[in-house]
Amino acid sequence: MNLETRIEQLEMKVAFQEDNIETLNSEIFEQQRKLQLLSEQVAILATKLKEHTPNQLASEKEEMRPPHY
Repeated sequence: MNLETRIEQLEMKVAFQEDNIETLNSEIFEQQRKLQLLSEQVAILATKLKEHTPNQLASEKEEMRPPHY
């Protein structure tokens, strides 16, 4: 293999690696965007759930005495 052929092969490998890096970067960016959106949606749902879930504890007036009192 001569020097020119080796340089061409290295240039092709570098170009391939640069393309791979750009593709992976785009995928990571898209996943981060989706993750942020999902996190915001979960926070909204958690807030709505807290607003609509009745308190499970009864007040003192609602609390019944056991029959042995």
